[in-house]
Amino acid sequence: MWQIAIVCIIYLPLVILTGHYLFRVTMHKKTWLDPLMDKVDHVIYKVCGIKQVDMTGKQYVLSLIISNAFMVFIGYILLRIQSFLLLNPNDIENMEASLSFNTIISFMTNTNLQHYSGESGLSYLSQMLVIIFMMFTSAATGYAACMAFCRRLVAKSDTLGNFFVDFVRVITRVLMPISIVVAIILVSQGAPQTFSANQTVQTIEGKMQDIALGPVASLESIKHVGTNGGGFNGANSTTPFENPTVISNIVEMLSMMLLPGACVVAFSLMVAYRKKKTIFGKQGLAIFAAMGMLFLIGLVTVYIAERAGNPLISNLGITQELGSMEGKEMRFGVAQSALFTTVTTAFTTGSVNNMHDTLTPIGGMVPMFNMMLNVVFGGKGVGLMNMMMYVLLTIFIACLMIGRTPQFLGKKIEEKEMKLIALCILIHPAIILLFSALAVATTSGVAGITNPGAHGLSQVLYEFASASANNGSGFEGLADNSTFWNVTTGLAMFFGRYLTIILQLAIASLLAKKMWHSDSVGTLKTDTSMFTFLLVAIVLMIGALTFLPALALGPITEHLQIHS
Repeated sequence: MWQIAIVCIIYLPLVILTGHYLFRVTMHKKTWLDPLMDKVDHVIYKVCGIKQVDMTGKQYVLSLIISNAFMVFIGYILLRIQSFLLLNPNDIENMEASLSFNTIISFMTNTNLQHYSGESGLSYLSQMLVIIFMMFTSAATGYAACMAFCRRLVAKSDTLGNFFVDFVRVITRVLMPISIVVAIILVSQGAPQTFSANQTVQTIEGKMQDIALGPVASLESIKHVGTNGGGFNGANSTTPFENPTVISNIVEMLSMMLLPGACVVAFSLMVAYRKKKTIFGKQGLAIFAAMGMLFLIGLVTVYIAERAGNPLISNLGITQELGSMEGKEMRFGVAQSALFTTVTTAFTTGSVNNMHDTLTPIGGMVPMFNMMLNVVFGGKGVGLMNMMMYVLLTIFIACLMIGRTPQFLGKKIEEKEMKLIALCILIHPAIILLFSALAVATTSGVAGITNPGAHGLSQVLYEFASASANNGSGFEGLADNSTFWNVTTGLAMFFGRYLTIILQLAIASLLAKKMWHSDSVGTLKTDTSMFTFLLVAIVLMIGALTFLPALALGPITEHLQIHS
């Protein structure tokens, strides 16, 4: 447990410092990188013809969608012709059409669900121009949308900003500098950073093995910093070249946790700034505490389940002193595997350092449920936006119970906003459950299920929960590289990303246009511990109501079966 505690202790001061920096970047205040990056930004604005003027809500959303669509088109073409391009020393063939569709949607939506093995499915050029490039741009898109959402939510007037300015600033001032630092650390630990072709070597057992090389460290850094998750290799961060040591493992976890938590800190500072204060406000602390409680509940559950081991193995008279080590790396053990599993699904990154398909039923249910909730810190920016939907819903429900007018940050929450909030919350479970039902009801869907019974259903639920939450991890026992799974998960990723962002920006716009009211004695306090516990209860209750029947047929049934 001390390994887990060390990571959490290091994380707290880092996230507060990064949150203050994000706040300065978002509010266009001076930062230490400005003397250099102002010149870089100016060149980008000039070349791309970007005018630094405020946009309306429609202009902001259209700019986001059109720019993303353009990058999807270019990326798709590159994947389809990669065998004819440069930097292909391993002679990788062109990617198949449905797989190219799934891959490009996956990386543009910050999901990074991989139905291919990177070392054998992509050239080095594709890894850089498509995968790494979209890891930067998809993370910047989510952050830009989040900060626009926050600015509209806390502003006393209808202000939004400029999408392209937000997009460029977060890449040049946040993602690039942090990724460079992380990449240098990973190289120091043994991660490759080269254009050399794969090498065939003789192992100590006398057998021949291909060693995958390439620009691994640069991909791994933005993969975690941008909460992306796609690995250079098919086995992801379980491989020694992507995650060589315990130090690299800790660095990768902290990289995943850093910016989603920092977005909450930045939002809190924006609220405090509106009130002419300069310290971390109670409002952000309440939201951060709620996310932290959900995270710790999941972490403890996974650790206890994996530490207890598999009863089927115990029944054979085999002791499990280290816990359930199936699918885990010896250099990480149960503690760091459990922490990595919880972090990658709570912060919706999708990177894995152990095989989730081999987790105990309860241990596997926690990462699945994290993605089903999609508010436990979540991905870069969008996690905070998702949690804000539950914050507004909790305010509305609490005010109905005590007979007060629902109000948040001086803006009244009325019928139109509540309809959009309800729709936004219901889209996510609808995508997961409807696509899962389609998969188990069709021949093409069932063909991909490699395990019978309850575990097979868990594989299906996990796949669509990962796609809709824009996470990208998988149970990996699923034979998912088929037209059915490529198309359905591609659609789940697309709808899970853009429908919610559009609705959330619309909700923020509606609130921004309302008359501002100062708080009074009758206003519900949303920065207290009572509100935090109520928020956690609402999140868990809605999660249970929507997903408990499906979980009962999957991991819960499997848990009962192996203990019977």
